[in-house]
Amino acid sequence: MAGQRCMALTTAILVGETQKWIPDIVERSKKFRTGAGWKDGVDMGPVISRASKERCLSLIASAKKEGAKVLLDGSDLVVPGFENGFFVGPTVISGVKMHMQCYKEEIFGPVLLLMEVDTLDEAIEIFNKNPYGNGAAIFTANGAAARKFLNEVENGHIGINVPVPIPIPQFSFTGSRGSFRGDLNYYGKAGLHFYTQWKTITQNWSQSLLDVKSQMSFPQHK
Repeated sequence: MAGQRCMALTTAILVGETQKWIPDIVERSKKFRTGAGWKDGVDMGPVISRASKERCLSLIASAKKEGAKVLLDGSDLVVPGFENGFFVGPTVISGVKMHMQCYKEEIFGPVLLLMEVDTLDEAIEIFNKNPYGNGAAIFTANGAAARKFLNEVENGHIGINVPVPIPIPQFSFTGSRGSFRGDLNYYGKAGLHFYTQWKTITQNWSQSLLDVKSQMSFPQHK
């Protein structure tokens, strides 16, 4: 999909010692093969249009200009036989800050942003200061850290050791802040309520079938 999914994880926040994973992330990303999507062995196809490619390249360039480090740059990728295709290679950018354009705008391409913090509290603060609130995930072997994350992060979809859940009809779509419009979620119970005509039924059954009397007043509990 080349990152073209609304629930794709576009930003990774590396906490404490996990920052040592950055070289491994880059090496793993280099192994993704970009090309014509129908060919065997291809991991990622092109982005959907020329405008989409130009947007990706523009945001990668802005990251360089604003001081981030582009550790793996797929801007100049050319796929043999498809020289005019809309291909962007795997790109990894570290040192990303909240004020940067590449962070504030959705890239919607094969670009992974890396932010580095010292504590989980700092990471949670980044999540909650973002104007959008669709999904967030934590990968940890620490149950206390996972509980703190799910209780304090204000995003609507939370994953614990799994990527952000894709909202399917059985789920409630629980995006928050800028990731939500209207007053009802359209999946899950809220969607069923919206499309359902409700009925209220009040019944009163006598203890005995022989005890049948007309009663015009409201039932009284005795």
